[in-house]
Amino acid sequence: MSAPAPTSGKPSGTVADFELARALEVASAVPDPEVPCVTVADLGILRSVSRDETGRIVVRLTPTYSGCPAVIAIEMAVETALLSAGIDSTIERVISPPWTTDWITDEGREKLRAYGIAPPVGSSGGRRAFFAEDTVACPRCGSTDTAKVSEFGSTACKAHYRCNACAEPFDYFKCI
Repeated sequence: MSAPAPTSGKPSGTVADFELARALEVASAVPDPEVPCVTVADLGILRSVSRDETGRIVVRLTPTYSGCPAVIAIEMAVETALLSAGIDSTIERVISPPWTTDWITDEGREKLRAYGIAPPVGSSGGRRAFFAEDTVACPRCGSTDTAKVSEFGSTACKAHYRCNACAEPFDYFKCI
C-alpha cells in the first residue's frame, strides 16, 4: 500500500489557492527530526493541507505512534517552516486512522536505505509485522545474511541488526 498523498484541494487559480499550494510544498519539505534524510511527506505523516471554514490553512499530521517523543518537535518544525515562508496556519494532530509504515513512500524507503536504515519489510497487516521479519536486507551491501541484535535500535520504532556479510551494524525501521 502506498502512502496517501497529502492533499491541498483543487486549485482554481486564485491567490489563496497559490498560498495553499505553497503551504503544501513547504510542509512537505520538513525533515523528520529523528531521521533527517526523510521528510514528513516521505514518511506519510503529513496527511493534508487545506483551508478551514474561515479560510485559515490547516495542516494535518499523524504521529508515527502516540508515544513518539518527536511529535511536538515535528509539529513545531512544520509550523516554523510555514511561518518562515510567510504562511499563517494551524497544525492539527490526526490520530485516526493510525499511521502505518505502509504510508512511507517509495522515495522515502530509498532515502532510508541510502542513509543506512533498512526500510520496513512487508506490510503492516502481516502476522509478524511489528516484532519480527523473516529477512531484513543490509542497507549497505544488500546481503540478507543479517541477524537481529536488539528489538530496539536508536528509537523504539527501529530494531538493531548486524550484517554477517559486511559486519556492519544497522537500524531496521520496524513494520508497524
